[in-house]
Amino acid sequence: MLQPIIAGVIGALTGFASSFALVIAGLLAVGASPEEAASGLLALCIGQALLAALLSWRFRLPLSFAWSTPGAALLVAAEGTTGSYSAAIGAFIVCGLLILVSGLWAPLGRAMTRIPMPLAGAMLAGILFPICIAPVTAVLQEPLLAAPVIIVWLLLIRWLPRWAVPAAMLVAIIGVVISAGSEWMTGATLAPGFTVTLPTFDPLVIVSLGVPLYIVTMAGQNVPGFAVLTTLGFRGVPARTVLAATGAATALTAPFGGYALNLAALTAALMAGPDSHPDPARRWIAPIAGGVTYVLLGLGAGVATALVSAAPPILIIAVAGLALLGAFTTGLVSAFEVPETRLTAAVTLIVVASGVVVLGIGSAFWGLLVGALVMLVTRPRQPRSMVEGAPAKEPE
Repeated sequence: MLQPIIAGVIGALTGFASSFALVIAGLLAVGASPEEAASGLLALCIGQALLAALLSWRFRLPLSFAWSTPGAALLVAAEGTTGSYSAAIGAFIVCGLLILVSGLWAPLGRAMTRIPMPLAGAMLAGILFPICIAPVTAVLQEPLLAAPVIIVWLLLIRWLPRWAVPAAMLVAIIGVVISAGSEWMTGATLAPGFTVTLPTFDPLVIVSLGVPLYIVTMAGQNVPGFAVLTTLGFRGVPARTVLAATGAATALTAPFGGYALNLAALTAALMAGPDSHPDPARRWIAPIAGGVTYVLLGLGAGVATALVSAAPPILIIAVAGLALLGAFTTGLVSAFEVPETRLTAAVTLIVVASGVVVLGIGSAFWGLLVGALVMLVTRPRQPRSMVEGAPAKEPE
């Protein structure tokens, strides 16, 4: 029992430390108050803990869950385009319902897994690009705070890559505490309460935020999560149940600030791999232990939010950029892997990364739309047979 429990605790600590600041920054960017952001972080922690405990126990599989880190990056990029926090809550609910329908209605689930990789990868890379260049900007704007963070990350990425980002976050926290003194604790509470925000459903915000949030959560989190479990030998994963459960959990936690819950990818590798337990049949214990750890960490959401609010915004985004370099690289590779669709990928990435807002709709939507149009226009025609009467060769 001890080995999978330790793996679950390590996985939860790694997942939380790597991106909790980005979650808070994302919620603040779409209009949440510090109390509402703390509520959102706590709701996400409890939501993924319940999903992990119930589904892992039910199916005896190491099913670990997480908040959507690319989704948090999308929230940061959407700053100033949502109109109000209640409109963002409405978009979160729509995102959850779309994930739920993907699990209940097979055609939509299949359609999401068949989004052309040049479009999905380029959109993900475009969303993450402004965050991934933040470490460079941070060194220029806050050299005394940012340089130690990057140095620690660079040293550990060579010898202890699993702990590189958590250690970088720890160094950033120490720097913020030293520079801010004791004032950052004013108003912080150890056990934050839930703050309910009634949703408003703004069509522009749903298109600009809700739909892209759904796509990046599915393409950037759920699909890789299933792939990780399959690679580790777990081929009986109940995909439809997992999608329906995460969609329902997202919709239910949305009024408290839970923007998107999904199957984990990084922590799945930690909790479902051989390091968790030599016997695959015993690894389902790890996500349950990880869920308990997430709840305990979530109880400090008020303190975490106060700390993030006191830090220079560029420093928080810089640490998140270090954490997202792997996802950014994956997006680039999948976007530009096929030579014939590289122009489509480039156009999609450029439009998304530009951050343009047209008709109140953000760049993630326009990047997908423009990329799809370019793909249709540049798609090669089916070659005709050189031999009269012979059927045309099917494209590969």
